[in-house]
Amino acid sequence: MKFHTFPITVVSLLTAFSFGAIQAPRLKLSTFALAPQDTVQEQVPESCPVTRPSIHPFVPPSPYPTQTDSFWFGTDKLWTRLPKNGTWRAGRFSPANTTLSQKLPWWREGYDPRNDPPPKYRPMLKVTGKRLNSPVLSFVSDNADNVIGHPPYIMTGLDIPDASCWKITGRFQDAEVSFVIWITD
Repeated sequence: MKFHTFPITVVSLLTAFSFGAIQAPRLKLSTFALAPQDTVQEQVPESCPVTRPSIHPFVPPSPYPTQTDSFWFGTDKLWTRLPKNGTWRAGRFSPANTTLSQKLPWWREGYDPRNDPPPKYRPMLKVTGKRLNSPVLSFVSDNADNVIGHPPYIMTGLDIPDASCWKITGRFQDAEVSFVIWITD
């Protein structure tokens, strides 16, 4: 009788150990993949002067939110939200896509998409990018969508040629905001 229970006990223990060993790496990968961008530690080269929170940060006027997991950057005429570590982890829509994609929201005090539509043949917000360590590469994005919420904002879709150090500039009517970001894929 003791002889028959021994193999069953050993098989049960080995099965539990094997199952636990198989499951452990999956847990690590999913935890890392779900981490917010600010907690993902990327090594930014010293040659890339990323924009970081200042001692006197920009605070949006009321009724715009003041608390965020990132930081506000700009002026009351145009501002956006940036990661505290100066890094974006951009993605690709498909393996065949050669550019990296990133969404970037913009706000403007008093902006109302119902009363302030863009001119007919000119985009209301233009976002450009210039790679700092290679002036040959750049991009222009006229891809902007109004988001009617409280308060409303403008969402842009950026198609970035490659991972590197980029200076991004947003222009809306009389306002311009520029920042430097390290982009990884």
